[in-house]
Amino acid sequence: MSPAPKDRNAWRAAAAAVFACGWGGNQFTPLLVMYRESGLSILTVDALLGAYVVGLVPGLLTVGALSERYGRRPVMLAGTAASLVASVFLAFGSVGWIAAGRFVTGVGVAVAMAVGSTWVTELSVRGGAERATGTRRGALWLTLGFGLGAGVAGVLAQWAPFPMELPYVLHAVLAAAALLAIVRLPETRVAPAARTTGRFAGTRHPRFRRVITPMAPWIFGSAGVAYAIMPQLVGDRLGTWGLAYSTLLTVCTLGAGALVQPLAKRLDRTTSARGVVVSMVVMSAGLAVSAVAAVVRSPVVALVAAVVLGAAYGIAVVSGLLELQRLARPDELAALTGVYYALAYVGFLLPSILAVLSGVASYPVLLGCLVLVALGGTAVVLRHSRRHLPVPA
Repeated sequence: MSPAPKDRNAWRAAAAAVFACGWGGNQFTPLLVMYRESGLSILTVDALLGAYVVGLVPGLLTVGALSERYGRRPVMLAGTAASLVASVFLAFGSVGWIAAGRFVTGVGVAVAMAVGSTWVTELSVRGGAERATGTRRGALWLTLGFGLGAGVAGVLAQWAPFPMELPYVLHAVLAAAALLAIVRLPETRVAPAARTTGRFAGTRHPRFRRVITPMAPWIFGSAGVAYAIMPQLVGDRLGTWGLAYSTLLTVCTLGAGALVQPLAKRLDRTTSARGVVVSMVVMSAGLAVSAVAAVVRSPVVALVAAVVLGAAYGIAVVSGLLELQRLARPDELAALTGVYYALAYVGFLLPSILAVLSGVASYPVLLGCLVLVALGGTAVVLRHSRRHLPVPA
């Protein structure tokens, strides 16, 4: 018997909640220029940006286990509500409220990544779709949320009234609508069998350590280079258009990442890590273009670099998730997805690391070194591409 139309479409409401949390997670990024211009020091703004990670990483490592115990729906309801409350805090505008809002935003994004993406996949499978299709849906709507959240917030901050409040009010309304949409969705958690191994046992699998781990930090490392480092390198060529250009780079990076994700599904193979290898090759090419942009300091070349890095991001995030789902047990999938995204967020440290090292070497040299590091990671993945393949269930 084929699934009822209602069951086939249930994933859409869960994807809307993932989208709303992703929107909330990235709406702050293009506004960094605005907060600096309002009088906050660079140190304060960087600290506010980092408050997000303080909520995100512990969340990624814990919410999967909570969803295995209590179910996907209650945890996703809590995460979407947290994303809404975070925007209310951010709209108040003082440093303390912004810090609290960024912390709670991180929790909401952690839930969307580890639990929401898993829920979308499971609802898709229940509706008759392939698991790979469900995986791509979760990653796609998260990416779209990141991109549109940054794009709309940047446009409103540049040209609309109340630039420090209106972006957050709009997101709060969006999150409230998503919250209502998922209240009646079915639960998909399967009661786990008695455990013979730990919840994170999958992280010890050779393919997790030698295929997924060398690639994962580059997922958001590529994004960090694209929309944190590139605007900084060409800022003196932009005049009063700094905020608009920063928004453009963010949207183009994540837009390319969204558009390329169907290709990632076609690249995937159960007999090799072809998708992961391709993502690393494209990543290396994007970093090379970034190094050129740092030399010529051209906004156009920086934009090209952002698009190539965004394509690498899109292929990497889907390919890594497909690899992960083949080696994870159903009762550890959400927890391992959280670990995967926690590794991916390590890449967001890259702009800060390069900023510290810029006192020792120039950005063209540093970005050139990153190309070599990325190629080294590509070699590791390629060497183990066909090894330790998981046994099909």
